[in-house]
Amino acid sequence: MDDRELIIEAYQKMYQAMITKNAKKLDEVLDNSFVLIHMTGMRQSKQVFIRAVLDGTLNYFSAVHEHMLVEVNGTTAIIIGQSYVAAAVFGGEHSNWHLQQKCSLKKIDGHWRITRSVASTY
Repeated sequence: MDDRELIIEAYQKMYQAMITKNAKKLDEVLDNSFVLIHMTGMRQSKQVFIRAVLDGTLNYFSAVHEHMLVEVNGTTAIIIGQSYVAAAVFGGEHSNWHLQQKCSLKKIDGHWRITRSVASTY
């Protein structure tokens, strides 16, 4: 697989781990420096984000990845992923969203790790 495919795979693994509430997989794909910036501007560190997924604060049920744009620059990259997501977050009702995540990644020991994600709708 080339870097572009590995970056897309990292994005997809993140979503699959969110859906299955797999802390180990999230830990593997998210760098320790990871920060999620929600649509509201709220920021969550890697540990806080994983805890919110596991405790049901953030519930993801499915994701259909509709479009992904990848830009690679050596050992750093950006992926803008647009996914149709079924979720219930922060006590809200089960809803379907067109969720865009602009993720920054860095390549560490041959593996792409997500360092930052900025969520929005599209």
